Amino acid sequence: MVKYADNPTARAEIHVAAPPSTVWPLVCDITVPSRFSTELTMAEWAEGTTGPCAGARFTGHSQHPAAGTWQTTCTVVVCEEPRAFSWVVEDPDDPAARWGFELEPDGAGTLLRQWAVLGPGRSGLTPAIEARPDKEERIVARRLAEHEANMNRCLAGIKELAERAPAGA
Repeated sequence: MVKYADNPTARAEIHVAAPPSTVWPLVCDITVPSRFSTELTMAEWAEGTTGPCAGARFTGHSQHPAAGTWQTTCTVVVCEEPRAFSWVVEDPDDPAARWGFELEPDGAGTLLRQWAVLGPGRSGLTPAIEARPDKEERIVARRLAEHEANMNRCLAGIKELAERAPAGA
């Protein structure tokens, strides 16, 4: 069991039968995860942003039965084609979370990983933990499980899209 201050991490991975060059455009398309997530409903680049690059900002729109709907401002911190794409949520100096994808060549395919690190900044979990500090480990564990379930859906969706993409796409 882990506490929020420990920067708990959710992870998922999948093998994609397509090269990183085919997987990359799907990973850095911020609209793709919302096609598969039960929580992220939409993402859009900030005005004036033309696409993924370090420093680019976007807004994520989310919903959860226990928390309602909300928006977060995200900043891309790593955009290294075709290897890594990651962003921070809200304050870049004290993020509510850090999210990312990593791509690793694996034979003729790609090992695709997605991860999220909670904290160290305040997040939607903070009020729940403050209200029930005795339940902190359970609250964090449940949130990590929700993130991992959505990551697995997202990775399976990216796999399906990449594997049916025309060769060389």
